[in-house]
Amino acid sequence: MSSSYKTIHPVKYYRDFLSHDVRPDGRGLQKFRPVSVNVGSIQTADGSAIVKIGNTTVVCGIKAELATPKTEEPNLGFVVPNVELGPLCSYRFRPGPPSDQAQVATNFIAETLVNSECLDLKELCIQTEHLVWVLRCDLICLDHDGAIFDACMLALVAALHTVRLPKVSYDSDTGAVSVSKKKKKLKIKHCPIATTFSIFDDKLLIDPTTEEESLSSGIVTVVIQGEKLSSVHKPGGSPLNNTQLQDCISSAIKRGDHIYKLIDTALESFNK
Repeated sequence: MSSSYKTIHPVKYYRDFLSHDVRPDGRGLQKFRPVSVNVGSIQTADGSAIVKIGNTTVVCGIKAELATPKTEEPNLGFVVPNVELGPLCSYRFRPGPPSDQAQVATNFIAETLVNSECLDLKELCIQTEHLVWVLRCDLICLDHDGAIFDACMLALVAALHTVRLPKVSYDSDTGAVSVSKKKKKLKIKHCPIATTFSIFDDKLLIDPTTEEESLSSGIVTVVIQGEKLSSVHKPGGSPLNNTQLQDCISSAIKRGDHIYKLIDTALESFNK
């Protein structure tokens, strides 16, 4: 009976649960799903990580390439993220060109990297105007069950911590490039962590599932670094008052402490 009721009246079904401050999956409104982080799983990549948030699963593989810098930024390397949401991860996606959702996720990741100053792009420069590192970051979603921004951002940050770049020298007279076998860690300045909330009536649900996102009247993603706010992403929908926004920020910072510990634990095993 409950299954039929949920299918026929999904919003009413959720309201009945939320009126008692509990969600259909048994979580409280501010309870996030289990998170797992595994790094260095892809041997053919220069950096990699696999992240699970509930059922949402994202794999990140990073390849480092040598390239000519952009004309307008001759002393900066660059990072090129790309999010793939294929039919494997959800029935809502089809084969072919990137969906709107994939492009929005890619833009979110790219903007977050810039806003948080996660990397010092000058560190990726080998020879001004001639040679820089390009980090191509492929983020492939294997299972999409909500909070895709959170999973992609966490997978990327964890993977960046595993990148090791060889020392490269450039001869400005001959243009010859020599690559050493010695490698050094990529310097990570800041570690942005994203936390998504859905707005259902006047209630905020942390770490929403796909179903909760589809039934909500708005979505907001808060990005923190350490104990500070980095940015807020809210593409329309129901407005938030100042109190609700502050609640989101406080919850995101609290959750961030847990996420940072997971990253540190994963890296301890990797660095042994």
